[in-house]
Amino acid sequence: MPAIVIVGAQWGDEGKGKATDLLGDRVDYVVRYQGGNNAGHTVVIGDESYALHMLPSGVLSDNATAVIGNGVVINPDVLLEEIDALIERGAWRDRLLISADAHLIMPHHVALDKVTERYLGQARIGTTGRGIGPAYSDKASRVGIRVQDLFDPGILSQKLELALREKNQVLTKVYNRRGIDAEAVTGQYLGYAQRLERYVADTGLVLNDALDQGKVVLLEGAQATLLDVDHGTYPFVTSSSPTAGGACAGSGIGPTRITSVIGIVKAYTTRVGSGPFPTELHDDLGEWLRTTGGEYGVTTGRPRRTGWFDAVIARYAKRVNGVTGFFLTKLDVLSGLDKIPVCVGYDVHGKRHDEIPMTQTDFHHALPVFEYLPGWREDISAARELADLPKNAQSYVRALEDMAGAPICAVGVGPRRDQTVQLRDVL
Repeated sequence: MPAIVIVGAQWGDEGKGKATDLLGDRVDYVVRYQGGNNAGHTVVIGDESYALHMLPSGVLSDNATAVIGNGVVINPDVLLEEIDALIERGAWRDRLLISADAHLIMPHHVALDKVTERYLGQARIGTTGRGIGPAYSDKASRVGIRVQDLFDPGILSQKLELALREKNQVLTKVYNRRGIDAEAVTGQYLGYAQRLERYVADTGLVLNDALDQGKVVLLEGAQATLLDVDHGTYPFVTSSSPTAGGACAGSGIGPTRITSVIGIVKAYTTRVGSGPFPTELHDDLGEWLRTTGGEYGVTTGRPRRTGWFDAVIARYAKRVNGVTGFFLTKLDVLSGLDKIPVCVGYDVHGKRHDEIPMTQTDFHHALPVFEYLPGWREDISAARELADLPKNAQSYVRALEDMAGAPICAVGVGPRRDQTVQLRDVL
């Protein structure tokens, strides 16, 4: 049975939460496979809006079990706050599994993230300051603390004291900050263990058993393709692998289990943080996109940088992820424009590029080559079939499909779960 990956096909904030939630009622498990609380998903059900940071979007499904995979870094305080908020709103389904192998974000990770980003000044990456990068660094350096360590007080204390020998030296002597008390943190995290223990499992085993039993598993990435640590606009990237390949490593599912990859792509483009962005707008139209599209970070509230659709990036995402179909979101935001620019290539020092330039330097200097498609003025938020869309909106969808190189399976025409035009079934 299918294991389906949902992956952002731009720089994030494409609307993956809506796509995951839309499919959540039709699958058995929804798995978050990387990232931490530096990402946010907004899910709108009826008149209710839910902002999720640590929990998979499928946690609001009436049927699916939500899984936080081994590839995620977890801030237990944030996770429990999120659970409590859903309980308070009557939306908690109490179907959650957490990988025992997932790594924990510790107080020293957050402290180091904030001070190092400030120290970089103009060269800063634009991190959220939530400790994600330092947590992944410790994981790679084999000094990380995992969820399973919460249930062995001796191991937890030993690992934390070892880590803080170095981290406190850096905090106090390099950055002139206060050191972190190992005993206090140990007590704090053992307190988290009491509430989290009931959710902790060998999630890789659970998911493989589920697939063997004919159940459907949906894997959702945080961030997006162009923020992947290997395949993104390095160094302005996240610290993990949001691409479809990361779904296997971050969940414990083998690559032969993946049957389809759905790329989520916005009808225009946004990004948060520093780094190249060829179609970025710095004028009134950019502000109009930001305001009309509500382009402010779910996690940070930061205004997103805005620009036109970039077909070069879409083709790249299709190739890197093996995208079998796209979900085009926020088409309704473009209503009211007479013509809509679409980037079909780049000009780098007078040379045309139809693919992303190989080097960081060339991509930094890439200028967009635009084609202009006719716009529409009708309100499309009530459309539920392709024929309900204005002819120019239909043509825009088909043009992006041709340029991206993979079929568009669904189109978002509003923030609510039901505001979707379904073109093809992805299950």
